[in-house]
Order: sequence, then structure tokens, then C-alpha cells
Amino acid sequence: MGLPGHRRTSSHKRRRASHFALVEPSTTVDKAGRTHRMHRAVPGATEYNGIKIHVKGLDRKLAKALEKTKPKQAHKHEDHDHTQKKDAPSKTKNEKVAKANLPPKAKIRAKKP
Repeated sequence: MGLPGHRRTSSHKRRRASHFALVEPSTTVDKAGRTHRMHRAVPGATEYNGIKIHVKGLDRKLAKALEKTKPKQAHKHEDHDHTQKKDAPSKTKNEKVAKANLPPKAKIRAKKP
């Protein structure tokens, strides 16, 4: 196990620690008025410095956003009616309780030959 050869003096410690100072990152504003770090694209941008950026699934996302902005057209109710409920069998409270109180299934183990 290695040991330090000499004691680190306080002046040496301060000189070494001078490199640990935090610096605020430099930022800039793009044409749209969004602030971002220099030489990096804005999150969600489609181009940087006049060059188009390929974003995976961008076409699909844009199409979905446009679809949401379109007003929904009312459909005709000639072939169906929303006022009637579907005829689904509903379980009574007693059936639900009886199902909950069933004993667990016995585990069947295969015997090795």
C-alpha cells in the first residue's frame, strides 16, 4: 500500500483546490429567443446553425400534434346509439366474496422416476 512521501502543505492544498472552482456555463440566445449553451442545439430544436437536425420520430410527433389541434368531426348515429349500455354480465357482491374465499389450488409436483 502506497503512502505519501511528504506532507501536503496548506499552500499546496490551496493551489490544487483553485482548479475546483465552479464556472457558470456560457449561454446564448437563438433566433427564436430560446436560451441555450453555446455550440449546442436547443432541446427540441429541428435545426442548428442553419443545418437540419435528424430527430428520431419527429415526423410522427408533428403529425400527432397536428391531429390533436384539428377539431373532431361529429360522426353519424345512424347505425348505433350511445345511450344504450352493453349487455355485460355483472357479478353480484356474493359472487365476488365467494371467489375471494376459495382455497388456494394444491400444488402438483411431478415425481422424478
